[in-house]
Amino acid sequence: MTVEEFWQQFKTTHPAVTTNDYDAYAFVEADTLAHLVKIGRKTATTSALDLYDENDARPQVGEYSIILDSQGQPVCVTQTKVVETVPFDQVSAEHAYHEGEGDRTLAYWRDVHRRVFSSFYQQCHREFNEQIPCLCEVFERVD
Repeated sequence: MTVEEFWQQFKTTHPAVTTNDYDAYAFVEADTLAHLVKIGRKTATTSALDLYDENDARPQVGEYSIILDSQGQPVCVTQTKVVETVPFDQVSAEHAYHEGEGDRTLAYWRDVHRRVFSSFYQQCHREFNEQIPCLCEVFERVD
């Protein structure tokens, strides 16, 4: 099923949703993390704010997203509930827990995100540091 077909099917089963605006994306570890969203364990994500291009859309409260697997196939729909900008070194243990990965601890979150963000920064010829602004997003799986 295409992303657009998946969206139209979602709208059919959720008639209160009248918008045609949605984002579709895959996580870095697409299959694993999409599965965690689908089973309700992963209800948050974090991105590095200053790696967004000027024209890139940033997550917004109320928006819908279609989570994709590694093959670009839709897995489920989420709705963003909270978006806040927090320095990397101040991301909370609660947020790390809601990301649903590993043992759900802040230490695990920092280790994984430090490695992933460092790689992304290196690709952009920039240097990662622990004060980078992070977009912390909380979402709810709605289908």
